[in-house]
Amino acid sequence: MRIAALNWHGFDFIELSAEATPGPSAEDQAQEIFARFGHALEAHGLGLADTVRSRLFARDRAARDAASNIRAAVLSGPARAATSSYIAPKVIPSNALVAMDLIALRRKPGMDKVIRENEPPRTPSRYLTCGPLLVLSGQTAVLPSLEIQVTTDILPRITDYLAEAKSGWDKVIQVSCYMHESQSVERLRALFRKMVPIEPPRFEVRFVEGYSAEGKLVEIEVTALRRI
Repeated sequence: MRIAALNWHGFDFIELSAEATPGPSAEDQAQEIFARFGHALEAHGLGLADTVRSRLFARDRAARDAASNIRAAVLSGPARAATSSYIAPKVIPSNALVAMDLIALRRKPGMDKVIRENEPPRTPSRYLTCGPLLVLSGQTAVLPSLEIQVTTDILPRITDYLAEAKSGWDKVIQVSCYMHESQSVERLRALFRKMVPIEPPRFEVRFVEGYSAEGKLVEIEVTALRRI
């Protein structure tokens, strides 16, 4: 497991990344990772309830679906968080079926974690807020092309969510794009420049091979500050 302590924009985060110990099923492997995450967070005076983002990588769709179900059960109630999930065997060098990232926030007094659900509610939340921090779940769409997905659905939706949470593109501090390996970084950046009035201070693109459904070509995670 990789553990990092990070002070970023005045917030204290613990970032955890782990591949599962190879086991009999994706469910068992996901449970094993969360047990290790729980112990690691305890060592830093935190718990799963302090999770603000969880990112799941799986070797194939069956493993993604199974591990996602375990995550939904574990990160429930006070532990509910912003989530995303990917089929990405190339980022799992071992024989494991599942790997995960988890980001936890050391909250200051008065920084309650508030979950904004989608309407109607579904497994991913829409976003969460912790005082002046806003963390959106990964946003994606099933539409005919990358351009249509990004310009007619994903970015307009993110723009609406930012406004709803008393934020905006001028307050975004990180954009993480998990793009299908068949697509072009230059094309994605051009679509962002076309749609987003302000260049995010951190814009990263990572490659994956699949998502929760066929036809998706990118999933975009956004972290921002809020006006409160």
